[in-house]
Amino acid sequence: MHDLSPRRRLLVLAICCMSLLIVSLDNTVLNVALPALQRDLHAKTSGLQWTIDAYTLVLASLLMLAGSTADRIGRRKVFMAGLVVFSVGSLLCSMAPDLKLLIVFRMVQAVGGSMLNPVAMSIITNTFTDSRERARAIGVWGAVVGISMAAGPLVGGLLVQSVSWRSIFWINLPVGLAALLLTLRFVPESRAPKARRPDPVGQVLVIALFGSLTYAIIQAPDAGAATSGPFGAVALAALLALLWYEPRRAEPLIDLHFFRSAPFSGATVIAISAFAALGGFLFMSTLYLQNVRGLDALHAGLWMLPMAAPTFVCAPLSGRLVGSRGPRLPLLVAGTAMTVSGVLFAAFEAETSNSTLLIGYVLFGIGFGFVNAPITNTAVSGMPRAQAGVAAAVASTSRQLGQTLGVAVVGAVLASGIGSSPYKDTFVSAARPGWWILTACGLTVLVLGLLTSGRWARGTAERTARKLEAAEVRQVAGASGRPA
Repeated sequence: MHDLSPRRRLLVLAICCMSLLIVSLDNTVLNVALPALQRDLHAKTSGLQWTIDAYTLVLASLLMLAGSTADRIGRRKVFMAGLVVFSVGSLLCSMAPDLKLLIVFRMVQAVGGSMLNPVAMSIITNTFTDSRERARAIGVWGAVVGISMAAGPLVGGLLVQSVSWRSIFWINLPVGLAALLLTLRFVPESRAPKARRPDPVGQVLVIALFGSLTYAIIQAPDAGAATSGPFGAVALAALLALLWYEPRRAEPLIDLHFFRSAPFSGATVIAISAFAALGGFLFMSTLYLQNVRGLDALHAGLWMLPMAAPTFVCAPLSGRLVGSRGPRLPLLVAGTAMTVSGVLFAAFEAETSNSTLLIGYVLFGIGFGFVNAPITNTAVSGMPRAQAGVAAAVASTSRQLGQTLGVAVVGAVLASGIGSSPYKDTFVSAARPGWWILTACGLTVLVLGLLTSGRWARGTAERTARKLEAAEVRQVAGASGRPA
């Protein structure tokens, strides 16, 4: 791929960004549609949580499998299959007759989505081999998330207001079709030099861990500890089994050696924290603006622009900073802005005043705009390019897991605080613990950004990369019968 002309490389980047746009847009558009969906399908808060989390949960569970499969059988092939499945899932979602089937069709969408983002990131990593050029490309990638955040609430609000919540899924169809045709024409096929074998046991354990944990959290307010407790126990057992089983495999689904790199481990936890904050922030903001303030979907979308616009502006700036000065400054800016935003809502009830609500939204948008590029860049830099798909998939999995947990935890806290009371009477007090959770997420980004971006952390990344490359050489030599 490194022989491609600059124009062709930019075209490949644009095609990959189209896939990110429909996957990212899908969640931001859906958030604005939640109150309309709640009325139409008679859904409880837990039902709304599942419309988001069924998607992010399946995505998180399958991303690493998709990344390693694409490295093995061909990235373009898997990417195109993902576009087809995602588009079909979107069409089915638009026709769902009830909440249960909508959740099932969201899971179909997620199967397709799992083949898009990590595979697209792997294509970008193998297309842009220069580190600075790659950092700028990843900055553009991050800006697309900003576009989806800016456009999502507005487009979603307009569609919900003028047509219905079903129409929000239609926009994926033309973009998905265009991306499919362009991929077929312009994206060259690539795969890892050494194919990684499938790890079905690891895959089942990952699904058991993520699924059980999410179910336990979401159902706890309605079902109580007696029902949700056993699922928590299953999640713990799956985690312990993964930690025992994966290091014993020659080619594991999750290479735990990656986590010896402090920047990689830090990026993983930062991704979980930042996207948990995003998931919780969007969930609470949408319900507040429409169910408490009584705004329609379009005006609620307009109110979210002060959060979305800074994300759009700051993401490419963050990418340039990562390329020229490293990840520390963007991470410190992100952590500080997200923490202050959380404190405004948690301690000062920012949502009750237009001016503080505006400031809280702008600060969160700045923080989230700065956080994405350093996560991605740290996750894939320093890793052997042959494992780019797996490394990128771990970063993408961390994002989706974070968003899943953010919606699950904040939604559960909100549901238990509101109970059977009217939203308008209890929302602000019921949401306060949720805002403190988002504050803790911002603080985690700030502290880990400081700890995992210094000289010591870079040293661990270099040592880890050398060990991974040596192991790769030994595996290739062993497969060919030559001495390593």
